[in-house]
Formats: sequence, C-alpha cells, structure tokens
Amino acid sequence: MSARSADDVLYSAELAELAEADDGFELLATLTRASPPGWTGFTRRVDREMLEEVAWDASELARIYVCGPTGFVEAAAEALVELGHDPALVKTERFGPTGGSET
Repeated sequence: MSARSADDVLYSAELAELAEADDGFELLATLTRASPPGWTGFTRRVDREMLEEVAWDASELARIYVCGPTGFVEAAAEALVELGHDPALVKTERFGPTGGSET
C-alpha cells in the first residue's frame, strides 16, 4: 500500500484488521510525503528495488493486483514484469485523469 501520508490511507482500519488477523495477509506500506512518529514502514515511492525486496519470487506464480493512478500502475506493473513475473498474472486497474485537458 502506498499513500502520501497516514491520513491518506484508504480503508486503514480495515487493512489493519486484516493484517492483525494472522491468516496469511501481510500489509506492507510506504508513505511518500509524511510519516508519523515511530513509523517503521517504507518512506519512498514504490520502485523496482522495493518490489524486489517485498514481492513474492516470480517462480511462485503469484497473482498480483496493482491499482492506482495510471503512472503508478504502469511503473509498478513494468517493474514486476522486469523482475520475471508473468504479465498475465499482473492485473491492473487505473483511476484518475484519463489525459487531455478541458478548456
């Protein structure tokens, strides 16, 4: 999960609850602009090096879901494919502006 600050995390209570259930769900987070005192997660944008550190090995054939603004989604999906993940197993969903400007 990536957000600008802890206040920008969508569904933070639900994600925390899932992470605390200890049933195989692991929440890894990065805050890109501001982090609260005592923050132990990442403090940078998602990049290839981060994905190499935290993602499953490509040999495990994990299904991966990447959702966010177009630039983020494309960069993350590209990095995962560069790390050997099967593009057919990397599902993406983009949101936000679709390009162009209104005048």
